[in-house]
Amino acid sequence: MPASPSTARAINDRFALKLLQDEGPLTAAQLKTLTGLSRPSVADLVERLQGAGLITVVGEAGAQRRGPNARLYGIIADRAHLAALDVRTEGLSVVVADLLGATLAEATLPIDADVTGTEPAVEQAVALLERTAREAGVRRLHSVGIGAPGLIDPATGELRATTGLPAWHRRLVTALQERLPATVLVENETNLAAVAEHRLGAARDRDTFVLLWLGRGVGAALMLDGRIRRGVSGGAGEVGFLPVPGTVGLPSATDCGGGFHSLAGGAAIGALAARHGLGTAGAASAAAGVRAALAAGPRGEAFLDALAGHLAVGAAAVSAVLDPGCVLLGGETGHAGGAALAERVAGRLAAMSPLRTEVRSGELGDGAVLRGALLAARDAVQDDVFAPRG
Repeated sequence: MPASPSTARAINDRFALKLLQDEGPLTAAQLKTLTGLSRPSVADLVERLQGAGLITVVGEAGAQRRGPNARLYGIIADRAHLAALDVRTEGLSVVVADLLGATLAEATLPIDADVTGTEPAVEQAVALLERTAREAGVRRLHSVGIGAPGLIDPATGELRATTGLPAWHRRLVTALQERLPATVLVENETNLAAVAEHRLGAARDRDTFVLLWLGRGVGAALMLDGRIRRGVSGGAGEVGFLPVPGTVGLPSATDCGGGFHSLAGGAAIGALAARHGLGTAGAASAAAGVRAALAAGPRGEAFLDALAGHLAVGAAAVSAVLDPGCVLLGGETGHAGGAALAERVAGRLAAMSPLRTEVRSGELGDGAVLRGALLAARDAVQDDVFAPRG
């Protein structure tokens, strides 16, 4: 059954807006070529989108061209505003952006809830977002994307109470939902990092891959056929609890000690670097130890080989179950290791598994979570603002 004229117009409008979002400002002739529509249909489309306040003339194409055919149309970026938060155990980062995702203001704040208490920590975080929005000249946020450690309930979209998760994280999400006239979305930080790497980073050419997040903790995001897979309870990718050889004991339901976390968590990597004379032990020194090893030349190779062996254990387990064809080493530590570490892990993995699996370094590093949260918020804004009107 063919689409009704109104439905066809809505589909064409949405397609044109997506082109303007991805390609930047376009002339009517370029829109005609890219959409395949007739010249009169494009003229009507442009008039509708201008009338809806979604696009405007932003310039002219080419120094030799003048007049209506040379007009460049672009999305009105300040039609709506969004924000993204990267919530960590020790603090948070905030960015405020326009409809196209261009950063208008950003800020970071360390938070020690053990000192300040849960409610003061929440107030500090909310105040940071409000202050950053004011500095950006934004009066109202349409959508806020939040990346946080922990499990997201697939049924409700809520951050679940998890052992070890600071209480102020869950309270912050609730407080923002209660106090802001905005859509507030929360997602697991590693999942958001994978979305960012898929759309902006090292996995742009991959619809199926696994991201190993190497930060203070260790986790994985499963991107299968272009979609993040969360599992029944939201726990898909909790590889820190994965029982692996090379650790002392086994993990428990409340403690990932003895699991893959004991090989690839930040503290474990920092301790490994210290044992090789590359810095001091501790989660904060993991990426620094990798960078020091790369700078040390032959002296750092023993550490890099040992680290690659640790990471390959988890990568081999994930590959045996999912056969993703590609594993990204994400987070600050994966980014610091770059191609040199990825190649070492690939070599170890090839010796352990019969499945061909490419290993890459993530391109976005520790900033991938914030970029992913911004993408989630932008998608929510555009789903609403670009939605066809009756």
